[in-house]
Amino acid sequence: MDATSGWLGGLEIHSTALLAIASPNGFRHYLKMQYADQTFKGLYHWNLFDASLLIPYFAVMILLSIYGIHRYSLCYQYFKFRKNYDPNPPQRFGELPRVTVQLPIFNEQFVIDRLIEAVCAMEYPRAKLEIQVLDDSTDETQAVASAIVERYAALGEPIVYIHRSNRHGFKAGALDAGLKVAKGELVAIFDADFVPPSDWLMKVIHHFAEPDVGMVQTRWTHLNRDYSMLTQIEAILLDGHFVLEHGARVRSGKFFNFNGTAGMWRRQAIVDGGGWQHDTLTEDTDLSYRSQMAGWRFKYLPEVECPAELPIEMTAFKTQQARWAKGLIQTSLKVLPEVFRSKSPWRNKVEAVYHLTANLSYPLMVIMSALLLPAMICRFYQGWFQMLLIDFPLFTASSFSIAVFYLMSQRELYPRTWKKTYYYLPFLMALGIGLTVTNSKAVMEALFGIKSSFVRTPKYRVAQKGEKSQAAKYRKRLKLAPWIELLLGLYFFLAIVYTFSNQNYFTAPFLILFVIGYWYTGLMSLLQGRFERWRSRGASTEESSPKPYPVGV
Repeated sequence: MDATSGWLGGLEIHSTALLAIASPNGFRHYLKMQYADQTFKGLYHWNLFDASLLIPYFAVMILLSIYGIHRYSLCYQYFKFRKNYDPNPPQRFGELPRVTVQLPIFNEQFVIDRLIEAVCAMEYPRAKLEIQVLDDSTDETQAVASAIVERYAALGEPIVYIHRSNRHGFKAGALDAGLKVAKGELVAIFDADFVPPSDWLMKVIHHFAEPDVGMVQTRWTHLNRDYSMLTQIEAILLDGHFVLEHGARVRSGKFFNFNGTAGMWRRQAIVDGGGWQHDTLTEDTDLSYRSQMAGWRFKYLPEVECPAELPIEMTAFKTQQARWAKGLIQTSLKVLPEVFRSKSPWRNKVEAVYHLTANLSYPLMVIMSALLLPAMICRFYQGWFQMLLIDFPLFTASSFSIAVFYLMSQRELYPRTWKKTYYYLPFLMALGIGLTVTNSKAVMEALFGIKSSFVRTPKYRVAQKGEKSQAAKYRKRLKLAPWIELLLGLYFFLAIVYTFSNQNYFTAPFLILFVIGYWYTGLMSLLQGRFERWRSRGASTEESSPKPYPVGV
């Protein structure tokens, strides 16, 4: 999944550019200082120290701007090729094919009943439907899931329970093990936090009547979008990915990826792509590229929605984002050489580079953060006109593209209420800055070949604001990263103090984004879950339900 990949590329806002704009006499003042008033001529001289700071600084800004320009390109392609999309299948099956629904789970004690209930309520001929619960759990989920499966099977549902004791290959291994015994020629996949609607299969199935279609992806929606500020921002980020990224790539005929869930595969497309492989943390994107290079065509249906639960805690969100960031870089190292050797059109190869390498923006952001204050000082003494001439185009190419990208996606989805997105944009950008520490670590691990296990995103089964989490036992904490984030926030706070001491007030609002971003992610990572204990006056929340979750149908 690359719900947030590349969207951080433009967060290198250089406020001195707007300082130049704020001065209506900037250009006239520049001409006067350069050609009329010679009082301060020669006061500032370019030197090696400045060059050693500004050359890498501008190199990073240019690279980030390239990803920002690509965001503009996606917006343009989305509308340019709008007529290429038809939500209706061009042909329909005379006789429905056999379908296998796979439900890969791992320690999902509190949501598994909701998932199985939704899948068993799906409309499809039972004689041609098979449901596999692929359980790798190591806790009470085994008893919960197996009991629920037994009850639904007794009611006549075509459901089976498959448990593995070794977790070999993690999710990819579970899907592969299930596929070996699956009976369906088409395979739908849903993660544990999804609740597919009853008509989902019937809306998707007929698109496979075209014999060259290998996979159909549907759009994620959000069960708990209004739970908190964090879930609101997560929803906007995912909407941008599912509306503009997927939409632009599909409409312009480029490769795009299966998102790991809420999609359906043709079994032969999985086989021709080399099957599920577990040498990356994004097995879905890996297989997507291999299958499309094998000649299969993918479709995306934004009108078909599948609601899911968003992470409600900062650590869970950061864990999810780090896994996606690391997995996409691993996938880029693995499949990009194959993509360039393939006979795919050149436009597909270029787009694959943008898509799979976008998370390199995270370590670039770390470098930019370290250089921002000294570079700002150097640029301040060079003069406003130079800042306007160089910095403002880079700002427009990168940072402004974030606002355009997410505003356009919200306008497409919510034409009546999209303007409220303006309220969330500063917080979205601040959160993006705050993710740089954990995601940079993940990207560097991928580049240096450091392997790690598939870390699941905890599912808390909460939908309404103020609702108490049932799954505190699955909460994990990050040890060092939050403290680094707090120190970085302090660094930028001191930078704000410095700018005020130099009466450079226009830079402060943009530095505040860095302070808010790092302090918000750091503090929420350290304090997450403790709020519940304080509200409960110290009562333990380590186990919300000491017994397995009720298994009644």
